[in-house]
Amino acid sequence: MKDIYQVIDTVRLSEKATLLQEQNNDIVLKVAQKANKLEIKRAVEQLFGVKVEAVRTCNYDGKKKRQRRADAGRTANWKKAIVRLKEGESLDLV
Repeated sequence: MKDIYQVIDTVRLSEKATLLQEQNNDIVLKVAQKANKLEIKRAVEQLFGVKVEAVRTCNYDGKKKRQRRADAGRTANWKKAIVRLKEGESLDLV
């Protein structure tokens, strides 16, 4: 993974993500499943122009979905990254 636009998929905006941003200066991102912490750190620093202190990642399994038929499908598996910005750095996402 070399391209920063392949590493970061979207910004997750939820109540928990907003609370983390206000209290801990964290931003929550949906990232590529094969991206590691170093690639995520470099991508955030280049894309948003901020300094990153730490990166935490979580892998999520897709959920089973069924729509009025016998065959069941699944939503895609995905990865979440919680990126802590250094003291004094800020990022306004809303």
